Amino acid sequence: MNEPRLPAGALPAIDYDYLEETLLQLLAIPSPVGLTDAAVRYAAGRLEALEIPYEMTRRGAIRATLRGREAQPARAIVAHLDTLGAMVRELKSNGRLAIVPIGHWSARFAEGFRLTIFTDHGQVRGTCLPLKTSGHAFGPEIDTQPVGWEHVEVRVDLPVSSRADLEAAGIHVGDWIAFDPLPEIQPDGYINSRYLDDKAAVAALLTACKAVRDHRLKLPVDVHPLLTLTEEVGSGASAALHGEIAEMVSLDISIAAPGQNTSEHAATICVQDMSGPFDYHLTHKLIGLAQEHGIAHRRDVFRYYRSDSAAAVEAGNDIRTALIGFGADASHAQERTHREALVALTQLVIAYMTSEPVARRDCRSMGSLEGFTEQLRPQDMVLPNTPLPTPEEFLDSELPACDTHPPAERR
Repeated sequence: MNEPRLPAGALPAIDYDYLEETLLQLLAIPSPVGLTDAAVRYAAGRLEALEIPYEMTRRGAIRATLRGREAQPARAIVAHLDTLGAMVRELKSNGRLAIVPIGHWSARFAEGFRLTIFTDHGQVRGTCLPLKTSGHAFGPEIDTQPVGWEHVEVRVDLPVSSRADLEAAGIHVGDWIAFDPLPEIQPDGYINSRYLDDKAAVAALLTACKAVRDHRLKLPVDVHPLLTLTEEVGSGASAALHGEIAEMVSLDISIAAPGQNTSEHAATICVQDMSGPFDYHLTHKLIGLAQEHGIAHRRDVFRYYRSDSAAAVEAGNDIRTALIGFGADASHAQERTHREALVALTQLVIAYMTSEPVARRDCRSMGSLEGFTEQLRPQDMVLPNTPLPTPEEFLDSELPACDTHPPAERR
C-alpha cells in the first residue's frame, strides 16, 4: 500500500513503535567496547530488513548508504553501538574479582549492580560491591570508605572462596564484564536505563532510515548512516569514513544537568564540546531546520564531553562536523530520557537527510574561493576599541623647555 503523499517540505510521522522495539532489543545485547560483534550483527540485520545496503570494516563498524539525487558532497550520520563496561583485573585470594572500567565512568554507579562475566567458555553472573558492604559487619565504615575502582570487587555467583576456585571455574584476568541495563519505560514517556548512550541514538538513526524507505523520501545527496564501535574509548568514527564525505553529524546523549541548557524533552544541538567548536555552518543549518519544522530543541555547550566527530577530525578528515543528541539525565550512570527527546532527534535527522548540503563546493576536497561559505561580512565587523587621538593634534610643541638649573643657581 502506498503512503499518502506528503506536502512539500513536510516531515513524515515516525514509527515510534519501531524505535522503542529497536531500543529494547539493542539494550538486550551486551556490547561493551571490544565485545560488540552481536550488536553489529543485529544492526546489520536491521539494515537488511530495510533493504539498505551496507559494508563493514574489519572490526565491524558499519557504513550504510542511502542514495541521493547526487553522490557528492556526501554526508554521514553516525551513532555508536559500543557501551561502557568493565574487565577482570585480578583474581583475588578471597574468591572475588578486582576490575577496571572500560570507558570513562565512576565506580559509584557500579556499586550494587548485577552483571555478567564473559569467560572463554560461557557466562557467569555476579554483583559489583564495595569492599565493605554489610553494615552489620562494618558499621559506620560503610559510609566512610572511598569511591573508586580499587574500592569495589565482584562477588561471583559460584561456590568460590579462593583464586584457585576462580581459575577452576574458568574465570581469567581480561574477561569482559557487562552490567545489566535495567530498562524501564513509563506510560508517561520517561525511559530509564543504562546504555541509552548510545543505543537510543542508534534506534533513532535506524528509525529515520525507516522513514526514508517507508515514505520514499527524496535525498539531495548520498547519506551514509555509520555505526561505530569504539566511541567510549575515544577512536569512534576515525575508521569508518571515506574521502567523499563532506559533512558528518554525530548522534549521542546530551547532558541535562545544572548549568546546562539541555532538556530531557527535546533534541540538543551542541555548539561546542571539549574538542572545540563544531562547524559553524553545519551547526546553524541544523538549528535552522529545527526552527523551520517546529522541532523541540535546545542549544548547549559541553565542557567534559567528546564524540565521534572529534575522533574523525583528529584522524585527519577534512569534514564539517556537528553534534546533536537526545536530552538525558545522569549520563554514564542510570540514564533517563523522554520519548519526546527521541522523537525530536529522529525528526531532526530526517530533516537533515532531506535538506541541501551546506556548500556545493564541498564535493571537492580542494577548491577556489568561489562558492566558499561566509560567516561575517565586512559591514558586520564592529571595531570594539575607541581610536586614540594623535598626540600631535593636542600637544603644543612650542611650550618652553623645563628649567634645569638647581635651586641654588636660581637665587
